[in-house]
Amino acid sequence: MSLAVTHIDEPAEGQPLVYQVRLPLSTQTLRLVTQAIRTHRKQVKSRWRKLTNLQTAIIVLAVLRHDHRPAELGGDYGVSHHSVRRWVKQTVTTLAATAPRLDRVLARAARDRDTQPVLLLDGTCIPVHTPAGRAEKRYWCPKHKAHHLRVMTLTDQHGRLLWTSPAEPARLHETTQAKRLHLPERLREHDLAIIVDRYHTRLDDQPTHDPTVMVGRRGSRNHQLTTAEKQVNNLLAAERAGNEHAHAHLKNWRILTRLRHDWRDNATALTRALLTLNATEINR
Repeated sequence: MSLAVTHIDEPAEGQPLVYQVRLPLSTQTLRLVTQAIRTHRKQVKSRWRKLTNLQTAIIVLAVLRHDHRPAELGGDYGVSHHSVRRWVKQTVTTLAATAPRLDRVLARAARDRDTQPVLLLDGTCIPVHTPAGRAEKRYWCPKHKAHHLRVMTLTDQHGRLLWTSPAEPARLHETTQAKRLHLPERLREHDLAIIVDRYHTRLDDQPTHDPTVMVGRRGSRNHQLTTAEKQVNNLLAAERAGNEHAHAHLKNWRILTRLRHDWRDNATALTRALLTLNATEINR
């Protein structure tokens, strides 16, 4: 799929240059975005727009997929960059409302326990522009030495992204973020277990009586890992490979390369909308 624009080899003086951009997306994804735009326009009872739903969907996907500037895309269609930004945010809000919630994801996983016995939990960081004032320390990530937002994700063993948490500043520890979502209690209610990395050794609140978190062992100066513990760590690391595949597909939406000031406050809706688009694109 490509943007319907015209290429000009030798433009006249004062005429803008126009180029073609290819969007490697499926027809199902285009239909989903077009339906979301149509749904929003019916909700607000919009009778007229300058562009059709299909043209608006192409512009929105170009912004989300390739992180094109709204002013560059709006110039060819004769619309302002304010209109393009508004269309993108309206579409993101509509798609985010259809993203699966945590309880429904866990209930579906409990029904499919025979084929998917465990889930994978991990966090991924999204770079943001350096905030000003006191917020700068909240977004500072000690691991990456940069300003980030963190999103917790649940995936299955095949690398399919199932759920994304609200975006939080990266200064908050991943374990604390998972505990605030009451993940151990919710997993215990559905009789499920998750595999996490050794960064979450203190996530499970009942590790001896009713454990729900599978985590590897961490060595120390006074406790060297045995051969069996190393083998267990290797097995868990191999199972966690699905997380990396899911995060890679999510980061293919280049708008997550670096969130600007307007998207930093709407990162939760953006990631949930990309979750919906990613499920349509990958699972078609």
